[in-house]
Amino acid sequence: MLHIAMGLIVFVVEASSKIFFLVGIIYFLYRVFSNGNRRDEVLLGAAYVTGFEVFSRMTGGAISYEFAKYMVIIFLVIGMFFKGFTTKSWPYVIFILFLIPGIFVASISLNYEAKFGNAIGFNLSGPLCLAISALYCYDRRISMRRFQGILLALLLPIIATTVYLYLYTPNIRDVLTNTASNFAASGGFGPNQVATILGLGVLILFSRFILIRNTFINIIDISLLGLVGYRAIVTFSRGGVITGVVCVLLLLATYLIQSKGKDRVSIVPKILVASAVVVFTWVITSIATVGFIDKRYANQDAAGREKEDLTTGRSELVSTELQAFYENPIVGIGVGKMKEYRLEETGRLSATHNEVSRTLSEHGILGISALLILIITPLVFRIKNKSNLYLYTFLVFWFLTINHSSMRIAAPAFIYGLGLITIIHVTRKTIIHRK
Repeated sequence: MLHIAMGLIVFVVEASSKIFFLVGIIYFLYRVFSNGNRRDEVLLGAAYVTGFEVFSRMTGGAISYEFAKYMVIIFLVIGMFFKGFTTKSWPYVIFILFLIPGIFVASISLNYEAKFGNAIGFNLSGPLCLAISALYCYDRRISMRRFQGILLALLLPIIATTVYLYLYTPNIRDVLTNTASNFAASGGFGPNQVATILGLGVLILFSRFILIRNTFINIIDISLLGLVGYRAIVTFSRGGVITGVVCVLLLLATYLIQSKGKDRVSIVPKILVASAVVVFTWVITSIATVGFIDKRYANQDAAGREKEDLTTGRSELVSTELQAFYENPIVGIGVGKMKEYRLEETGRLSATHNEVSRTLSEHGILGISALLILIITPLVFRIKNKSNLYLYTFLVFWFLTINHSSMRIAAPAFIYGLGLITIIHVTRKTIIHRK
């Protein structure tokens, strides 16, 4: 209710967004230092900042564009100061070292007019945020109840974002002109980032609906799932929605494989209810958009003609990045140089949407090695440790997100780290009263 009210207040007084964001950060910092991070309060703070990031950018609440990523890093570094990190996470230290040569190459290759600090910060804040998240979370033992609390801290600002979006564009038909990504339906902000964070909200709500056994909470979560899902779809940005759906299906499959027979049977009614909500949401969306959303996902324009490029220009961006890698395969062209390279080759100044191809072009072979570390390390960890139900789901969320939205927001980096947590199942001890 507080975050529903927050969404309403920020819509009426947009400047209050900055105040809410700073108050949230101060609140969690107070909890960290007052309790000595004994219960990993830094993860609550980092999760809240991650969920608030897109909302803060949308409403002018961010102090700087990369502020949220830096705050996530600060929270987790404070956590390391209190509780350290395991030496088993050494692959992520190597991952950071593999990115350093690209900075030196950039100092030579970037044009004189370029702002070196901004270029480095924009392109490396995401990978650094991921590395710090992985270092802190790797094999950190947390109870399932605490883990659900971390996901809730991430979800609450997404609920405020959803409320703001409903108030910003109450009638979708008023802003529809074609089947392209719709800024007006995304709070006047980038549809890609909005759809990504709302897709993550759908994933969290679905996981809560499946795993939490409380009828009242389940009713709230499934209702919110429909509301958040609707706003994600009407952004007309497909990447975040498809990523959310894939991760929901993967989480469900993982749960069914790991659970026992009785648990599988008991979850069937919930699956049917969730499926009905998804179908109902899509039908409502189709009616609200006069069928435009159906054409969008069928890769058609407003007139029903099939579009030539399914990737909406992303394939051209990837091809120029691969070309840069072929020309400079050892150390790449340098951090932040890709924008300038694309302008020189194509005459277009546009940022990358694919973190994988950007890493190859700007870091060369070292970039390939860095990516392999990020993919192989969690899989090896999973062989030894099967406690975290979310590991595969969060790993796929990270990989799919960086392939359509790069690492513009902190969410894929922080979610990647959460997948490496060891979840312990706490059982109550039976108290024996003796005479």
